[in-house]
Amino acid sequence: MEKIKAEEIVKATGGKLLKGDPQTAVTGISIDTRTLSEGMAFFALKGEKTDGHAFLNDAARAGSAALIIEKEDILLSDFSCPDSTAIIKVDNTEQALQELAAWYLSLFDIRKIGITGSTGKTSTKEMLFYILSEKYKTIRNQGNYNNLIGLPLSVFQVDKNTEAAIFEMGMDRLGEIHRLAEIVRPNAAIITNIGVSHLERLGSRENILKAKTEICDFFKKDNTLIVNGDDDLLSKNHSNGNYNFISVGKKEGSELRIAELKDLSEKGIEFCLITGNKRVKYCINSPGVHNSTNGALAVAAALLFDVSMEQAALGLARFFSSDKRLNIISGNGIKIIDDTYNASPDSMKAALEVLSSAAGIRKIAILGDMFELGDEEEEFHRSIGEYASQKGINVLLSVGKNAKQISLGAQGGKVKTFHFENKDMLIAALPQWIIEGDTILVKGSRGMEMDEIVKYLKDTGE
Repeated sequence: MEKIKAEEIVKATGGKLLKGDPQTAVTGISIDTRTLSEGMAFFALKGEKTDGHAFLNDAARAGSAALIIEKEDILLSDFSCPDSTAIIKVDNTEQALQELAAWYLSLFDIRKIGITGSTGKTSTKEMLFYILSEKYKTIRNQGNYNNLIGLPLSVFQVDKNTEAAIFEMGMDRLGEIHRLAEIVRPNAAIITNIGVSHLERLGSRENILKAKTEICDFFKKDNTLIVNGDDDLLSKNHSNGNYNFISVGKKEGSELRIAELKDLSEKGIEFCLITGNKRVKYCINSPGVHNSTNGALAVAAALLFDVSMEQAALGLARFFSSDKRLNIISGNGIKIIDDTYNASPDSMKAALEVLSSAAGIRKIAILGDMFELGDEEEEFHRSIGEYASQKGINVLLSVGKNAKQISLGAQGGKVKTFHFENKDMLIAALPQWIIEGDTILVKGSRGMEMDEIVKYLKDTGE
């Protein structure tokens, strides 16, 4: 982050300087005193469980250069901090953080890409990062920093050396991506797909589409939306001529077409991308044929910024899966496919595809609940069981209230099924199910804490 002044924070946020020097320099932004270092500004956010205002003295003692508050009843005399420390009052600290991020990002003339979609956002973001890094000094938001707090914090990674920035944008309701797009004002955007996550809140895939296309709300004629053209709701051009539109996929007529796709099992995939008379081969060192679409979307975005198809191939070859996303772990005679980051029907099926093609004496799927699926959650869970049965899975262990339907859906096929009410019961039973030579997929929504099952399997395998 480049240094900014307290008076600039006041101006960007519409705040009021209650105390301190307006010329005080700020070298970073924090919402957590545990990560705060001297010279940073501390935003006292009010959350569901904690209130940052309770940690203001901690922030002052840590050497915070500025304290951004919203509470009216703060006694300035209670703070033991230097006279230069800026104390700035705003109406809402979370909104102020967003406003400051938008102002700060506007200071830089850089290439900005926004990415959203129901699944594949993070993988596509990481692929694009590796590709753009072949030519540009590139930053991207880390981990799951893709919401109305995480994305603004990610913005402050930008400095005078940054040439490109990639921002993943998540949501669970209408209006959120609109706000994120307002902060970033991307030059280009990617929508990976329109799935069924968040049906519980949004009601229909059409409403999910509406929420995702908010990423284009601030587009002008020279901006570009890149979509997965194989998705039924994205195949139609939604631009109405207001911005550029590029479709990527396996279908004929795609501006960037995927062809000659080869599944190399655990080693990854190979495919060609065709545009006009140009054909280039790509390799991704991560399992799952679905990654061909993620990779193609990333390449399409890079081409907009003068990266050649050959440069893109070099960058994509350096990509590796993020932690807990189809991460393959071997040890003590078993192989674990850790895909515990999150789960939806589409990502469940993709993970089962990987398990099906993987080597191993037996293929075991340990599957937990999928959340936010609305009134059709029972049907979606049952369909995953049916799919597992079709893919030649040997053993299916389900865990959680809704996941019982996964086991029920798999019955009637050759797969052995057993259901557990909770993960502790499943972990206790694992020794009787797992044998040497097994390949085991572990997947479920983040709230199911399926990573604890992976930890158990790893620990017992060491």
